[in-house]
Amino acid sequence: MTPLLPFPIVIRLRGCASRVLVFGSAALLLGGCMAAKKHPAIAWKTASIVRPIVPVPQPADASTLPEITSLPSIEVPQPHATFVPAHAVPPRPRVAAQPATNGGAKDERPLIVPQITPEESASAQQETNVSLSTAEKNLGAVRGKTLNPAQTDMSNKVRNFMNDAREAARNGDWTRARSLARKAQVLSEELTRSL
Repeated sequence: MTPLLPFPIVIRLRGCASRVLVFGSAALLLGGCMAAKKHPAIAWKTASIVRPIVPVPQPADASTLPEITSLPSIEVPQPHATFVPAHAVPPRPRVAAQPATNGGAKDERPLIVPQITPEESASAQQETNVSLSTAEKNLGAVRGKTLNPAQTDMSNKVRNFMNDAREAARNGDWTRARSLARKAQVLSEELTRSL
C-alpha cells in the first residue's frame, strides 16, 4: 500500500505539474520545429561589419548628351484688371418665391407608404385606435383645469400628434399612424401626471 501524502503537498505538486505543462507547451509552440528553421545567409555576428558599397558616379561624356538648340518660350497672359467697388450698403437678401396654390385643391404628390402584411396592418390599426382613445380620454380629464404654459404647450402637442395620426390613418400609412398615436398617448399620460 502506498502512503498518502498530506493534502497541501498534493495541491502543490498538481500546481507545479500544471505550470510545467503550460510553460513546456508554450516553449514548443514559440520555438517551432528545428528542422524547418532557415538560417539567414549572413550571420548576425558579422552583420555589423558589413557596409554598403556606394557606386561612384561617372562623368558624362559631352558627345553622348543630346544637343539643345533653343529653350521653349512660355507666354503668360496679362491679368484682366477690373475694379470692383466696395458696397456701401449690404446686398438685399434673396427670398425664395412662394409656390402658387391651386385654389385650395388637395396636394397631389405621390405618397410613399411602407408595404406591410395585412396582419401587421390590422395590428397597427388596432394599436393606433387604442392609443388615440387613451390620449383622447387623458385630454378629456385635463379639460376645464387651469394649465401652466408648459402644460398648455404639451396639450397642444398631443392634439397635433393625434391630428397627424388620423391623417396618416386616412392615407393608409398605419405604421406612421401607430407611431404618432403612441407619441400622443405618452405625452397625454405625462400631462395628466403633471397636474
